[in-house]
This record gives sequence, structure tokens and C-alpha cells, in this order.
Amino acid sequence: MDMTAYLPMLWQGAVVTMTITVAALVVGTVLAFFFGILRVEGGPILSAIALCYTEVFRGTSLLVQLFWFYYALPLVGLSFDPITTGVLVLAAHAGGYGAEIVRGALSSVSVQQLEAARALNFTRMQTLFRISLPQAIVEMMPAFGNLAIETLKLSSLVSLISIADLTFAAQSIRNLTLDSASIYSVTLLCYFAMSLILMVVIRVIERFVRRGNVFPRTRHS
Repeated sequence: MDMTAYLPMLWQGAVVTMTITVAALVVGTVLAFFFGILRVEGGPILSAIALCYTEVFRGTSLLVQLFWFYYALPLVGLSFDPITTGVLVLAAHAGGYGAEIVRGALSSVSVQQLEAARALNFTRMQTLFRISLPQAIVEMMPAFGNLAIETLKLSSLVSLISIADLTFAAQSIRNLTLDSASIYSVTLLCYFAMSLILMVVIRVIERFVRRGNVFPRTRHS
């Protein structure tokens, strides 16, 4: 079968997949840091709220979450278009796992350093942004890299709510041609190529982080 005639359709699907993945990763990273920091620094009430969020989105099926947001929420008057729904659900799912990554990395900072910060009269926010986060974020990067790749792969589920992503395009072409082997082989290669691109971007970010450019260094007089 000549695949060239279907390449534009696959390309458009791949663009949609990458757009949804990148948007979900950006929103998910914000959620991960917000709820992860609350788990450590939020006190009993805020920490409990953050724990509920992480356990709900880690403990339930992403597919069921997707269907619930897309089909159940409109019944109570709250509805989103398919793209927004896909981004929000993927972001919330990634944020739930990412929050645990942030919490674990922050908890790994040595108690001696935190005690030294208190001895120097650092506030909790100063300790967080000058002591804990600069060290913890380096430890988070490999796990966040894995989470990013997993989010890309899970994005294929958005095809089930009629989003014309790469998986949706592949399924449509397969229904037209009845050639499962060729279509799905090309689709696998497309996902692998996108994963490689994402991994390269993550490696660049990781090197940037390890050089200490994320947080400004404190000047000493």
C-alpha cells in the first residue's frame, strides 16, 4: 500500500498529539509543584487536600477520568470542548504523579541543612526556594522525564473522545484501507520519533537545571 497519500493526515494527527502533550505537561508541572509543595509545607489541612488530589488521580483509571470529564460533567452544567478536556485530564493525571515526585525530592533534603537555615533565621519560603528546591529539582528531573514520555503515550486515549490525534488518524486510515500492519507500524514509528524528540528536550532541560540556572544564587557580601 502506498502510504504517501496518507502522510498529511498522519502529520496533522501527530501535531495534535504533540500539542496536547506539551500543553498537558506544562499545566501538569504547575499542578505537580503546587500540590507537591503543599504536601511538605502546607500544614495539616492543605497537606490533606493535596493528598486527596494525588490519590484520586493516581488511584483511578485515566480512561475513566477522561470519560467522566467529557460525558458526566456536562450533566451538571459544566462542559469543555474535546481538546480542553484532553489537556485538563492528562495534566491532572500527570500532576498527581508529579506531586509525589516533588514531595519525595523535597523530603530527601537533609534535616541538617534545614536546621542550618532555621539557625540563620531563614523564613520557610526562603528555605524552600534557596535550600530545598535548588537541590530537589535536580533529583526530580529523571522521574519527570519518565512522566513526560508516559504522558505522550497516554495521550493516545484522547482519540476516544473524538480528538483527531495520531491514533485517531491511524484508526481512520486503517478503516479505509484495512491494512492494519502498515498503518500501525508507521504509527508506532511516529510515537517513537516523538518520544525521542521529547527525550532530547528533557536532557537539555536537565543539563540546564544541573548547572544551577533555575534559581538565582544568593550573593554574599
